[in-house]
Amino acid sequence: MGLRMAISRAYISFLSTFFILFLLRNNGGVGATTLGYYSESCPNVEEIVKSSVEFFVSNDNSLAPALLRLHFHDCFVHGCDGSVLLEGSSSEMSAPANTGLRGFQVIMDAKAGVEARCPGVVSCADILALAARDAVVLTKGPSWEVALGRLDGLKSSASDTNDMPSPFDSISLLATKFAAKGLSLEDLVALSGAHTIGQADCHFFSYRLYNYGTTGASDPSLNSSSLNELKAICPSLSSNNRAALDKGSRQTWDNAYYKNIGAGNALLESDSKLGSDGSTGGLVSRFAGSLSEFDSTFVRSMVKLGNVGVKTKAGGGGEIRRMCQVTNF
Repeated sequence: MGLRMAISRAYISFLSTFFILFLLRNNGGVGATTLGYYSESCPNVEEIVKSSVEFFVSNDNSLAPALLRLHFHDCFVHGCDGSVLLEGSSSEMSAPANTGLRGFQVIMDAKAGVEARCPGVVSCADILALAARDAVVLTKGPSWEVALGRLDGLKSSASDTNDMPSPFDSISLLATKFAAKGLSLEDLVALSGAHTIGQADCHFFSYRLYNYGTTGASDPSLNSSSLNELKAICPSLSSNNRAALDKGSRQTWDNAYYKNIGAGNALLESDSKLGSDGSTGGLVSRFAGSLSEFDSTFVRSMVKLGNVGVKTKAGGGGEIRRMCQVTNF
């Protein structure tokens, strides 16, 4: 079983490299990232970032899903440009949609390590993209080649997060938001699989336990066993506790998230609707039936996500920040 999994993961890594090359070729190389971008200017960048991620996650494994979420939230606003890392009273970091974002210290630590070796060369956006990949690997998830060369954005505004996907959105609205970033329904379902690790605050789902649809009752689609367990964790609508997004295996990468959707154990309503909506239900079943199918599709979708709205030297509009939390000007 271990050998079969290793072969499967190696094949997924090969496919991801092929897909990146295909994607870059079809982007014409303009405004696109590149494999081996820092091979001469900062050849050890991946090792430096990986070391930081491993150190922090070994001390707090909840940072693995946090880093993945941080990258996703970065890419969905101005593209993958590190704008989510900028501090300020009205920056993206302060927006309600970004409540609970964590992992900033990991990126700052990695940036400090990179700057010590290669000052002024590697962007914070690239460091965040690498850290997200490394975080998935540390949870026993798939690996992939990360094309690099992103520049850091020059602006960050809380108001620009209004179109961030929400767990309260319908599937049609989520599909619209993903399509606006060049991402398909398959990408939506595969990237939602990131919920195979991590937790969510009670306020994201407690209404399903006590006042679904303002009825004063629970969501009938919730498995009764899960309902009782979640009520114990979140004893009221205003509870401040957290629950696992993937019942039974929140710290390990697998496809149980999709199986839980089918069994009525999805924590978030948007996750539950992925299984019941006609446009996405088949994809949920497909990934529930095959971990390798989920892994390979997730990798392809992460490569696409990582190239959303990137700013590069070819296209301009960005910089290499000296510190990730502030612009150079």
